[in-house]
Amino acid sequence: MSNEKKQLKMLAPEGFREKISRRAFLQGGTAVAGFALIAAACGGSDSATETSTADTAASDAASTEGLASGEWSRVINQASGTLAMYTWGDYNDPELVGALAASTLNVSMKVDYYASNEDLITKLAASGGSSGFDIVVPTGPYIPQMIEKGLIQKLDKSLIPNMVNVDPNYLAQDWDPTNDYSVCKNWGTTGYFYDTTKISKELTTWQDFIDTCMGEASGNCSVIDAAPNYCGMWFWANKINWNTEISADIDACEKFLVEEFAQHIKAFDSYPSTKLAEGAYSIAMAWNGDARQAYVRIEEAGGNPSDWKWVLGTPNTELWMDNYCVAAGAPNAEAAHAWINWDLIPEISIKDLSYHGYHTGMKNMAQLISDVAPDLVNGDMIFFGDEQVATMQTQVITPALDRLIDILNKSKAKAGG
Repeated sequence: MSNEKKQLKMLAPEGFREKISRRAFLQGGTAVAGFALIAAACGGSDSATETSTADTAASDAASTEGLASGEWSRVINQASGTLAMYTWGDYNDPELVGALAASTLNVSMKVDYYASNEDLITKLAASGGSSGFDIVVPTGPYIPQMIEKGLIQKLDKSLIPNMVNVDPNYLAQDWDPTNDYSVCKNWGTTGYFYDTTKISKELTTWQDFIDTCMGEASGNCSVIDAAPNYCGMWFWANKINWNTEISADIDACEKFLVEEFAQHIKAFDSYPSTKLAEGAYSIAMAWNGDARQAYVRIEEAGGNPSDWKWVLGTPNTELWMDNYCVAAGAPNAEAAHAWINWDLIPEISIKDLSYHGYHTGMKNMAQLISDVAPDLVNGDMIFFGDEQVATMQTQVITPALDRLIDILNKSKAKAGG
């Protein structure tokens, strides 16, 4: 196991995972004990941009009642103006980027979304340092090239005192050993989600996923719209390290995905939870948090969540960590630091986790969840045991990435959707 893999691992014990498994799925969504309720939550938007204003009433979410024992930093820095975040879809609790950001930090938030790290880097590079974004959220291995290209700026860590709340296992990663440019937002993995009423076979492996997409679910399946994940699916199924630079491996991947697999794909969708709830797919490749959100949305749409199953694909899959960074030329860097610092308050962090479904890297996580969010749903899709983590591979950025992007684009041209 690599050093990164040893660092990025589940912090809650086995019994805790069983206690909060999806088999104990709660009615009524993701209510979290220990948080004050908002009188008027900021609603979602059908567009890719959401804007909140300071006149939305909200109560203070930073209650300390019921919090796990231990010393925590809860510094809140006031800011002003508009805070622009460019991030992954459905990646923050709407209340946090809406009413609570307005009432607690005195900022109005504008949030835009991307589907892949490649999209993020392309947009920032094309802007020449004037993207208009304050916060960006890249995956760890992409950070060195973003530093080299001048796409992100050094953090003023004096403005982020709550970084002491982060478990040391999630700091000092290889891509930023001193955390001068980044701090952990959360980490997760990749698997798939399928409708057991439409797919007769029990699925456990990436080969099962591929076979099903080409069989029972042909024309009714989706894959993540990111080249490393899309190609990784084939590498994992064939027991090939997804960071391979061997031409023969990549050639075989291209031949299969473009010539044999792509015609069966309905959509390249990095955020399939909404479409899954609408019945658009019977099987979907998904990050664990988005699959977890699908359970809630399926129930909200009148479906039966128990008809669906989450699979952490074997024999291998991905392990990733996304990070808060401040964009180069950020028009409101002060507000960016205030937000990052605020999201590292334990209650705020767990509120966010309860919504998006990814481990946020807080220290003493098991006790923190037990005290602050005892009714957390689908916890087995957030917290993973050592045996599961041992199957996960972190990404390495290599010259082969261009080939993988080409394979994705060729597959889109051949897709049947």
